[in-house]
Amino acid sequence: MTEQTETKPAAPAGGKPAPATLRALLGEKVGMTQIFTPEGELKGVTVVKAGPCSVVRVKKADGPDGYNAVLLAFKEVREKSLNKPGLGELKKAGLGALRHQREFRVKDSAGFEPGQTLTLDGRFAAGDYVDVQAKSKASGFQGAMKRHGFAGLPASHGASDKQRSPGSLASRRSLGKVLSGQRMAGRTGGETTTTTKIAVVKVELEKNLVYLYGPVPGPAGGIVTIIETAATLKKVKAPVKSSGIKKDKMGNIIQPGADKKKGKK
Repeated sequence: MTEQTETKPAAPAGGKPAPATLRALLGEKVGMTQIFTPEGELKGVTVVKAGPCSVVRVKKADGPDGYNAVLLAFKEVREKSLNKPGLGELKKAGLGALRHQREFRVKDSAGFEPGQTLTLDGRFAAGDYVDVQAKSKASGFQGAMKRHGFAGLPASHGASDKQRSPGSLASRRSLGKVLSGQRMAGRTGGETTTTTKIAVVKVELEKNLVYLYGPVPGPAGGIVTIIETAATLKKVKAPVKSSGIKKDKMGNIIQPGADKKKGKK
């Protein structure tokens, strides 16, 4: 299932490395491809260019903010692409113009300083489970069948041009209106979506690339957030090799050469 990571880590983008206690990175979705694992399995993976990210601000529980958090920034752009307040905050931390920012809560913000750099090295490795959050692809205005998975109405028994109709919208005669939250046609996609417990198949530290098993929300070129999974199981379990001992339904060991089917007396 897993592959070995590259031996040479990528050089930090500027500041000194940040503590590895924050297992989160911002990245850009490159696309999907297929790779072979050392076991010979062909896996469909999503390639994400994760990091390097820079620390913009550190919040502390005993400070004016009242909680521990670290603000990260990712992807260099031209200075004129940012507004003056945002650019001033980045320059205060000794950083250049970075487009995307996101704040992550941490248990303890000790050791984090503005200007530090976060990379894949020491943060994620092959065999880890991660949660990926991104903005899903927008599909525009869609009908109820595509948007909500409605089955539609029958095309027989007098129904005319109602196959893709959502059906009745109200069920109360005395109310006389459509209730709030009724599932109807409307704008589809373009929402923040989280895919949990995705296995890391391969990590290339030199190129800041991480290969995630299966699809990831969003289009190619979209910004994704990779964080340590919230699930209890944090790493992929190694497959258990069979010992070759056969057991029956009751758990008794079947001796080699013994008759499996015994005749009735």
